[in-house]
Amino acid sequence: MTPPPGRRPRLLLGGALAAGLGLPVALLALAVRAGTPALVQADDAAVRAGTDLTRSEPALRAALVGWQEALQPLWVNMAVLATCVWVGRRHGLAGRARWTAVTVLVGWGAEALLKLVVQRARPVVDDAVAHASGFSFPSGHAANTTSAGIALTVLIWPLLGPRARVAVPVAVGAVVALTAADRVLLGVHHPSDVVAGVLVGGAVAGASWVAFGDRAARSPAGRAVQAQ
Repeated sequence: MTPPPGRRPRLLLGGALAAGLGLPVALLALAVRAGTPALVQADDAAVRAGTDLTRSEPALRAALVGWQEALQPLWVNMAVLATCVWVGRRHGLAGRARWTAVTVLVGWGAEALLKLVVQRARPVVDDAVAHASGFSFPSGHAANTTSAGIALTVLIWPLLGPRARVAVPVAVGAVVALTAADRVLLGVHHPSDVVAGVLVGGAVAGASWVAFGDRAARSPAGRAVQAQ
């Protein structure tokens, strides 16, 4: 089905954003599949240094494991969907709520599909400080935290005051950074995995908003809230 002429520019912009962020992910995936020595050596060195630090600090290890469990994609996405229901009904942002729910679920599926395509093994660490199952590239925690954080920010944006519109993006960025560091410090992901995860999450959420966000923002419910 051919999109209406008025939608084509937004779809093209969304596709361009996805391609721009997806290109480095594709290059990393190719390097991973090829076993590029420079990448492998850098990844392994970072994982060794990170796990050595975590192993020497029991309190840090406990905090990192707790963060890992709290930010499991399943729990995060359940919380996102519950927030979508609440915001859609309580504040009349049904269009944004639908967009948020779909975007986060698509992002979750995209990173799972990429794992199956690349099939990178988890880091091998002597005296491992944590364990995780499944493939390693990209990091599901990093990808999901990024897409969910961006989507939730978009969802609640009309409800935020001037200060909150600074604080919320800063908080989301901090959560993404901490999640990325958590994966490497626990030795369950290589640095290239988390970089790819952040790019995948950003690509899905960003491209989705550019291509389809206007419909969510201009829904009758969205206009009602913005007019208050």
